[in-house]
Amino acid sequence: MPDPSNPGVLPPRSLQALDRCQKQFPLSATPFADMATLLGEGWTANTLLQLLQSARQAGLLSRLGAVFAPNTVGSSTLAALAVPPERLDAVAAFVSSHAEVNHNYQRDHHFNLWFVVTASDAANVAEVLSRIHLATGLAPLNLPLLREYHIDLGFALDGSTAVRQPQRQPDPIRPDWRQQRLLAALRDGLPLQLRPFQLLASSCGLTEPEVLQQLQDWQAQGVLRRFGAVLCHAELGYRHNAMCVWQIDDAATRARIARQLATEAAVTLCYERPARLPHWPYQLFCMIHASDAASLQAMLDELIRRHDLQPYPHAVLPSIKRYTQRGACYGHHA
Repeated sequence: MPDPSNPGVLPPRSLQALDRCQKQFPLSATPFADMATLLGEGWTANTLLQLLQSARQAGLLSRLGAVFAPNTVGSSTLAALAVPPERLDAVAAFVSSHAEVNHNYQRDHHFNLWFVVTASDAANVAEVLSRIHLATGLAPLNLPLLREYHIDLGFALDGSTAVRQPQRQPDPIRPDWRQQRLLAALRDGLPLQLRPFQLLASSCGLTEPEVLQQLQDWQAQGVLRRFGAVLCHAELGYRHNAMCVWQIDDAATRARIARQLATEAAVTLCYERPARLPHWPYQLFCMIHASDAASLQAMLDELIRRHDLQPYPHAVLPSIKRYTQRGACYGHHA
């Protein structure tokens, strides 16, 4: 893992503040002032805003906003294309041009373009995949989430390895038109101003108290997984990552191993998706991040050894290029 006290961009005190903004950011009318109080001596709303603005300009901060539990306020899928190398950048640009595509990466595999499609419902997700198929002539692998074991867009910058609690699996909701407008406004994150929820509310025709109450309600229901800083891992020193996948056909064995992998500090994502035979036999996915390729391989070797994964066919898909990373598109302005 990279040295969390020295990512090469921020001093330790600023890095600690950014770290705490991932999961302790207040849902209040004056969140920057309240967060500064949590951070303690030397912090004010203005100094915190300056830090966040600098982090955004440096590419460390993707946004300050909402991370929802999968498939609760909308529908999403992970998809992949096998793109001829000479067409890759052009196809990737077309895929990224869709507002519904919030992550789009090149990976080292026959299926070399991997992207997430998120929309208001499953029909819209299917429509985006169909549009991409028709325009490119390439059939996407459609790999919807079947079960999550650990999904969190946060990174422990202090190097902590706290024991993870099982993540809550909330029931999906059907957003009404007010909620849809709020979801659309949340996509790009909070404005970095003293009363950000007031500005967010005015952009979607709601009041500040209505916005805060809705976010607090979603948080209490488990629909809103967290609200805070979403960081760019590569810029913070995690420059190597890989999607590791296994074919484990026995469902009980697969679930047991997935639960074990989800507790590992090295694993940032762990979930089950369907196999798509004959092209894609793998059902168990996890993501690992490291500062260099050797550390990444050492982590993977240790996971395989510790959890007796040697007998199971697997593939490792390192990330080569990030085309798109942005907030999910759950709703649209009316």
